[in-house]
Amino acid sequence: MAEEVIERRAYARIGLLGNPSDVYFGRTISLSIANFSATVRLEPSQDLVIRPHPFHDLVSFSSIQHLVNRLQSEGYYGGVRLLMATCKIFYKYCSDQNIELKEGNFTLSYDTNIPRQTGLSGSSAIVCAAFNCLLDFYKVRHLVKVEIRPDLILNAEKELGIVAGLQDRVAQVYGGLVYMDFSKEHMDNLGHGLYSPMDIGLLPPLYLIYAENPSDSGKVHSYVRQRWLDGDAFIRSSMEEVANLALEGRRVLLEKDYTQLTSLMNRNFDLRRQMFGDDALGSLNIKMIEVARSVGAACKFTGSGGAAVAFCPEGPAHVQLLEEACNKAGFTVAKVELVPPVLGEEDLKTVSVM
Repeated sequence: MAEEVIERRAYARIGLLGNPSDVYFGRTISLSIANFSATVRLEPSQDLVIRPHPFHDLVSFSSIQHLVNRLQSEGYYGGVRLLMATCKIFYKYCSDQNIELKEGNFTLSYDTNIPRQTGLSGSSAIVCAAFNCLLDFYKVRHLVKVEIRPDLILNAEKELGIVAGLQDRVAQVYGGLVYMDFSKEHMDNLGHGLYSPMDIGLLPPLYLIYAENPSDSGKVHSYVRQRWLDGDAFIRSSMEEVANLALEGRRVLLEKDYTQLTSLMNRNFDLRRQMFGDDALGSLNIKMIEVARSVGAACKFTGSGGAAVAFCPEGPAHVQLLEEACNKAGFTVAKVELVPPVLGEEDLKTVSVM
């Protein structure tokens, strides 16, 4: 009997409140969104093959100008390296844990529509989807705890020199809406944070705003991170306040106090702007926020820049004002489509009870 083809999907994510990443021992509320996703397909095959994507891994060009234009818009790297790194980290983990893997090879391929450099976790979505394919191909899902899967996905990206934290991967592994506590105590004792899924029905209508040609925010983290490591009082206190916004946000969502949610979202961005500075955030990213706020919407980045999440507290007429203002400024607006939790019965058996 021929083995079945496995196809797994992972979704883009939005950081709603809290720290930009877990490296500051903070807290975060994030959600997966169905607007954009990455899909990885695993087909049993004689040899192990990583199949390049016909667009994202293009190596044939009509001219040198075509090549340069492509590099300027899409960068140097596609998803092949992500799939290869995922296989390496998966195999290493299973070897270290004495998890026996069956014989057999496969061909991995992927597709994605997550816009690049928009802070929507496009790279980790590919890795997450690939990791799920491997779990199911080797039938070891029940042997790899849900809580550590985000770390393994992060390790695959670290393998490639990608600077990132855990929260994106947690949102994609769990799906839905997740509150995360990355306190130093949890990180030291458990090796990961405490992750608490929340009911997506607690969320009000949210809107995604993004630019077609976003700026790269890769330089943002290192500057502030070093100041934090050096004990800079302003950065330390500001990061603590940002973490508390997520803690307060959890209460606000549970009570559906959306007026207060507006204040928390705006404060979240204001603190980020004070810490990182306008040069690091980029004028296009700042304009995105300011356009949304000009019509009274609450607005903050979804991640490090390139896209923003907005909330219109006054309803449909308010949303229309937001759309008109953003369209006039050249930004795309889309209603956030929510993703329910994605964990199945086999996954839940591995979740630790705290």
